[in-house]
Order: sequence, then structure tokens, then C-alpha cells
Amino acid sequence: MTVAVASNFSLAVDEIAAQFTATTGQPIRVAKASTGKLHAQIVNGAPFDVFLAADSARPASLEISGEGVPGTRFTYALGELVLWSRELDDCRGALQDPGNIRIAIANPAIAPYGAAARDFLQQVGLWESATSQLVVGENISQALQFVASGNAQLGLVARSQLQVPALPDATCTWPVPFALHAPIEQQAILLKRGAHTEGAPLFLQFLRSDAGRAIIERHGYRLPELSE
Repeated sequence: MTVAVASNFSLAVDEIAAQFTATTGQPIRVAKASTGKLHAQIVNGAPFDVFLAADSARPASLEISGEGVPGTRFTYALGELVLWSRELDDCRGALQDPGNIRIAIANPAIAPYGAAARDFLQQVGLWESATSQLVVGENISQALQFVASGNAQLGLVARSQLQVPALPDATCTWPVPFALHAPIEQQAILLKRGAHTEGAPLFLQFLRSDAGRAIIERHGYRLPELSE
């Protein structure tokens, strides 16, 4: 069984997969990339059984097109965006007067956290003026790497990433208010290949279980209502 997973959810899915395998005996392979890249691979026939996206639009499109199994799509996590730096003293203040500061974001065209970062910069009137200072990563993991390595001084990253092992100590962080960007509603869907397996539906059940939700929350996400 292969699970395609948005980059921001990397740490959480590793723990979830390990606990699922320990409980059921079913091994899991995990493919990690930006949501847009994984979606394109699924459309082109990649052998994935489950898709854990960082948005709701792409799982919905797979359900409509038939690559996703109707009625299996649900929200498993609600993401949060933060400003993060290992060099600056005041993340919010630096963004209000960026000067020559390089700002890392994920690619808005393929990464939902990048789209949220763009929304935020547009909302605060900085998108056009900051465009020349952006350092754009293929996914949110690469955006964080740019800031951690010093290639950018400030990053708009996922709150969940602050638990990355060996991440340099932050000099400042600032949670971006939810009202300043579109909701980061992360949805899962069973793919048509996974519908013919025993493990894929069980994995999605585990994701919604108390044990799965506890791991998700521990990794820095808000939890949706189960009715979602």
C-alpha cells in the first residue's frame, strides 16, 4: 500500500504509519511531495492507494474525475501558517518593513501552504512589493529549508514544521491569523487503486480514530469535527 502525502504532513504521517503497521501488521510506503505534484502524478496513473493532500480542491477534483472513490473524502487536519526566522528579532515587524529581506514561501501554484502565504501577503498589501524578494520552494519543506539554511531570512511555513528534528532555534515566530488567508483544509481520499485493497480503507479509518487524531494534533494541527 502506498500513501501519497503532502510535504507538510511528513512527520505526522511517519508516526501514523508506524503505529498503523504495529497495530494491523500492514506495511505502508509513503510518497511525499507538494500536493500539486502528487495530484498530477495521480492523474497520470501513479500507483497510489491513498492521497493525503494539503487542500480540499484537489481531492474533490479526483472524486469528480473518478480517480478518487466517491464518498471517501474527508478533512483530516486544519493547517496553520506561521512566520519563522532564525536570524530576525521581530518576524511581524520585519515583514511590515522588509527592506532587502528574502522571504521563503512554497510555490503557490502547486502547494496549498504557498497559496495561503500568497493570500496573506496580498491581504496585508505586500504581495507585489515583496515579489522580487521571494525565495520560492517547490513545497513547504523546501521553503523551510531555505530559511533554516540562511538562504532566506524569513519564511511563511507550516506550524507543524516547527517540530522538524535538528531545526535551528528560532529567533522569532508569529502565527498568521486565520482571517488573513484562505483556510488550509487538508483532505484525504481513497483512490480507485486502493479500493481493491484491505489496507487502504483501514488506514483511512485509523486516520480518523482517536489514536490517529491524537498524533495529528500533537504535530501542530487543529482537528476538524468528525462530522466533516
